[in-house]
Amino acid sequence: MVLPKAWRDRLGDLETIEEVSLETATQETVTGEICGPVKIQVEGFRPIYNEVLFLEMNPEDGVYEPLIGYIVLEQCQAGVDMLGHRLVAVKHMDLK
Repeated sequence: MVLPKAWRDRLGDLETIEEVSLETATQETVTGEICGPVKIQVEGFRPIYNEVLFLEMNPEDGVYEPLIGYIVLEQCQAGVDMLGHRLVAVKHMDLK
């Protein structure tokens, strides 16, 4: 899960695990902070505990675009309905 660095203080006293260098899709190198464990609750799905990566982000018209990754969705038992543009409950976890 990737969240804007501007939100970090609003989420309480989080332990910084590591500072990392990352390469973006535009091949720019940026620095981020990995914090955790953090309780993550996607509305309508069970809560999980995982790490969060905080990055400097530029809001588009004052709105940030956080990223919920595949691992977080899988742990929450949420699947993406690409046709309906929504999250749906996954009945069984994949152990393969």
